[in-house]
Amino acid sequence: MTLESSHLPIARDAAPPKPVISRQTSEILWAYAFIALPVIGFLVFAAGPMLASFYLSFTRYEVLSPPTFIGLDNYVKLFSTDLFVGKSMWNTVFYMLGIPVGMGLSLMLALALNQKMRFQGFFRTVYFLPSVCSLVALALLWKWIYNAEYGLINTYLAMFGVANPPSWLDSPILVKPALIVMGVWGGLGYNMVLFLAALQGVPRTLYEAAEIDGANAWQRFWNVTWPMISPTTFFVAVMGVIGGFQNFDQIFIMTRGGPEYESATYMIQLYQMGFQYFKMGYASAMAWVLAAIIMGITWFQFKASQRWVHND
Repeated sequence: MTLESSHLPIARDAAPPKPVISRQTSEILWAYAFIALPVIGFLVFAAGPMLASFYLSFTRYEVLSPPTFIGLDNYVKLFSTDLFVGKSMWNTVFYMLGIPVGMGLSLMLALALNQKMRFQGFFRTVYFLPSVCSLVALALLWKWIYNAEYGLINTYLAMFGVANPPSWLDSPILVKPALIVMGVWGGLGYNMVLFLAALQGVPRTLYEAAEIDGANAWQRFWNVTWPMISPTTFFVAVMGVIGGFQNFDQIFIMTRGGPEYESATYMIQLYQMGFQYFKMGYASAMAWVLAAIIMGITWFQFKASQRWVHND
């Protein structure tokens, strides 16, 4: 061995390379991080209470005492003996008569405001304004309008010579139609915007082809406009029915279910059972029956939509 070779460095084992996270894995981890909080919020504030209410629906639970398991007694009582629940469900279904009326008026407004006209943006804003207002404020406004002594409607009726204007919210016969009018008015703007968006998505070429074929205004609407906006019509109908079964805020503020329980909805009955009489187990059973009804009707609407909704 020479002198020079004795000074050569001794080879050592190379350190293992650090693991590198691929770009795809990093994106997946970031995606999970972003959705973690909403998922945790859903599990804690939605899925957890839903499972708890499902268990409570099989118990007698009056808040101040621990729940006692009673099996299907709450459901048996709900379907067999509670006449008030049946009446409130009938009232809820009756209010839904306003859904087709509101849809028709919203569509007519959308057709009118889809035309070229002066102050188009102003009119669209005015009709949409109730949709962004507080439900409490609107309910108080209409409660004042319907007031029997100094309400706006009865004031005008007195001006036109009506001697004894009706007491709208205190009459068992008039209270439900009066509340339907209020509900239709409140939902016009939102549905109008949906129909406007659908109308503006209809290709102009289809109207031109129909005009060339000699179609009049009604034929163009029935054969072009209506099929093209059918997905939006279906969406409005489904959401209207779901919202109709959950009708609570405005009616509770205006009538509290009166007079003589003629305006009470199923949700008002559920609220009273759970938060006034503290029958939480029975109220939970009412909630799950309502959920089953809504899911069943929604399923039926989706099945029926295959005949008249055109998605292409």
